[in-house]
Amino acid sequence: MRFEKMHAAGNDYIYVNLFEEKVDDFASLSRQLSNRNFGVGSDGLVLIGPSDIGDFFMHMFNADGSEGMMCGNAARCVGKYVYERGLTNKTEIELETRSGLKHLSLKVNKHNNKVGLVKVNMGRAVLYSDSKDDNEFFQLSLNRMIDYPVQLEEHKYRITFVSMGNPHAVIFMNDISNMDIKNIGCKIEHLEHFPERTNVEFVEVVSSKQLNVRVWERGSGETLACGSGACAAVVAGAVTGRCKPKASVKLKGGTLEVDWDKNADRVYLTGDAQFVFKGEL
Repeated sequence: MRFEKMHAAGNDYIYVNLFEEKVDDFASLSRQLSNRNFGVGSDGLVLIGPSDIGDFFMHMFNADGSEGMMCGNAARCVGKYVYERGLTNKTEIELETRSGLKHLSLKVNKHNNKVGLVKVNMGRAVLYSDSKDDNEFFQLSLNRMIDYPVQLEEHKYRITFVSMGNPHAVIFMNDISNMDIKNIGCKIEHLEHFPERTNVEFVEVVSSKQLNVRVWERGSGETLACGSGACAAVVAGAVTGRCKPKASVKLKGGTLEVDWDKNADRVYLTGDAQFVFKGEL
C-alpha cells in the first residue's frame, strides 16, 4: 500500500488514495501508522475516495483509531493532493466529509502549477441552538454555551462551546505557554458535557486581529495545529468581544487566517499545505 505524508501548519496526516489502494480496516491502519515510535508517525489517517455528492470524499481517522468528522488542515492537504497528483484539474473543489460538503478554493502558481494557498469554506459555526441537530455535541441548554463556567479541581474555567461540524471547547487564558495542556486538555475532553468528547482550544489574545492558540484534539492529544480549532477560536473570540471576526491564528505549527463572515453565516480558513514524503507498506 502506497501513502504520502503531508502537513498543514504542522498538523500531519498520512494520506491514502482509495482510487488506487485497497484498505480493509481504516481504524486499525490509523492506529498502526500514526504511532510515532512504531509507525510512520502522524496525527491520524486520511483516505481520499469517491463521492456521490461532491468531487471527493475525505475519510479521516484520529491517531487512536476513532473517526473524525472534519479537519480543516486535512481538507487543505486533500486539495493540494488531488490537484498535484492529477486526480483533478479543478481549482474549485467540493469535498464531502462526515460533517457535510466543504468547498475548497486552490491558489495555483501559474509558473510551476503547484498549489500554494488553499481556502476552505468551513460552513456554519454553531454557538447555541434549541435544535437537537445543531446541538448534538453538547449537553447544555440554550444561552449557556458562551463563557460557561466549569470547575476542575481548584480551578474554574470559562468555556465557549463551538461546533464547526465537530465539537470545540474554547478557553481564553492570559498565558498559554506554560500550562499543563495534557492534564487540563484531557480532563475537559472527557467532561460529561461532551457525550462524544471534544477538541479543546486554549487561547491567548495578542490583539484584536491576532490570537495565539494551543490545541488539544480528541483522540490525538496536543497537536501543532487544528484548522477547525482555529476557526472556533476566532468565532468564540468575536462573539465575546475579544477579537475581530477576521484574525490571524498563531499555532505551534504555523499561522492560519480565519474569516468569519457573519452575513453569509460561513467561516473561511486559509493557509498552505505541504508534502513531506512518500512511502509504501
